[in-house]
Order: sequence, then structure tokens, then C-alpha cells
Amino acid sequence: MKRFFYLTILIVFAHLGFAQSKAYEVKVSGKGQAIIFLPGFTCPGEVWDNTISNLEPTYQTHQFTYAGFGDVPAIELPWYGTLADEIANYIETKKLKNVIIIGHSMGGMLAIDLAAKLPKQISKMVLVDALPNIKEIVMPQVPVEQISFDNPYNQQMMAASDSALAVTAGYMAMGMSNQTDRHQELINYILQSDRKTYVYGYTELLKLDLRDKLANIKAETLVLGADFPSKEVTLPNFESQFSQLENKEIKIASGSKHFIMFDQPEWFYQEVNNFLD
Repeated sequence: MKRFFYLTILIVFAHLGFAQSKAYEVKVSGKGQAIIFLPGFTCPGEVWDNTISNLEPTYQTHQFTYAGFGDVPAIELPWYGTLADEIANYIETKKLKNVIIIGHSMGGMLAIDLAAKLPKQISKMVLVDALPNIKEIVMPQVPVEQISFDNPYNQQMMAASDSALAVTAGYMAMGMSNQTDRHQELINYILQSDRKTYVYGYTELLKLDLRDKLANIKAETLVLGADFPSKEVTLPNFESQFSQLENKEIKIASGSKHFIMFDQPEWFYQEVNNFLD
């Protein structure tokens, strides 16, 4: 009877532990107005360290790392909706007000979700090379209904060896930043990721279309885009995708790929500080 009792207790605590698992880890530093830093796909919160060190020291910074990336254990998939809900809950539980969000890539998508969900709490956003619908850029001819999780590419990625993934990650790093000294950092982020989260999480992002949420956003927004492959190509994409967002300014970084904070750091820091001031 005792064994049954203790076994029951263990099962209950195990269930509670699973139920309370977080979709993120967050590092909080400083005092002042809250800035939430949301990294891009595969990146840990530390990708924002240099940006934070170049801000005025009058903010409380919250650096998020998502489950499955960095050192944060993976959670059940699909996970994007869980991330958006739990980060929103974090803002409300901490009673954060007049919040600024700075999001890169996927982090910008989460920022859009949060600003639409919490219009009274989010006052400003900086969206760094982020779009509300990435499918329209990477595979515009493919209907979203045809994007499945169990597709040949995903199967191949799940079965790939670590060495094969490293080669793929190397090509991806070259396409995301002009700074060759940062490529290994980007490669390591990919290799450190939970494989299922890396493969199927990206499919989740491809299926997202947040453009209809833009009309509900009240936050003042600075959209920073990269000019790769050219400003003539990228600027119309940003203007079209953010057409429903009222209170915005779009600026394009020259000589930059996806990681603007790597490729044009001084320009980036100046634009962010000017916007926040």
C-alpha cells in the first residue's frame, strides 16, 4: 500500500513538473523601462548582448531564449503558439507596462503577435529584418495548404548526420551575414538546436501569416530591413507586408544581410537609440 502511495505521489509531481515546463528562459538585467529582446530562429538570447551594451543604461532588459534553442530543453511541438502565449503571460504576470519589444526575424513575428494581443502594454517595437509572412518571400508560389510537416525535405533533415547539418549550416551562415567572423557562431546555434524544433519549428513559421493582426497594433514601430540582395527588391516587400500597420517607419540598412546587428552595428545602434529616445 505504501509503495502504491509513493508511486502515486511521484506520478503527480512528474505530471506537475511537465505541466509547468517553460517554453523559454529569460535573463533580466538592469532597472527602468522594460525592453523585451526576442531573438531569431535558433538564436539564444545572448545574440543581443552587444546591442544591450550599446543602449542607454536606463532600461530593464529581458533576453529570451526559446525552448529547443541554446541550452533550453525542447518542449512538445507545435511550439510557436505556446511561445507567444507564455511570453504574453510573462508580461502580464510581471505587470510590465509601457513595454518595448526588439525582435529579430522570428522574434519580430512574436513581437507582432504580442503587440496585437497586448495593445495597452506594448508601447514600441523594433522589428529587425522580420516579416509577418515569410512564405511569401521564400516560396511565394506554394499555397500554405500544401506546406506539410511530413515532407521529403523535413525527412531528409531529420535523418541528416551532424556533419551533414554542419555543412548546410555553413551555407546558411554565409547567406545570413557578411561578417565571416560571426559565421561559426551562427553555425553553432543551428547545431546546438534540438533537431525536431529546428526542422518542424521552421515549418510552423512558414505556415504563419500575421498580416491581418497588424491593423490591431497601436505600438509605434520601427522596421529595419536589410538591402540584400538590393534595396530595390527588399523595400517593396517590407512596404507591402506592413501596409496594414499604421504607426510605422521603415528603414533599410545598406550593405547588410539578415543579421543587421552584425553587419551594420553602428548604424543599427544609432537607429535603435534614436527611436527609443
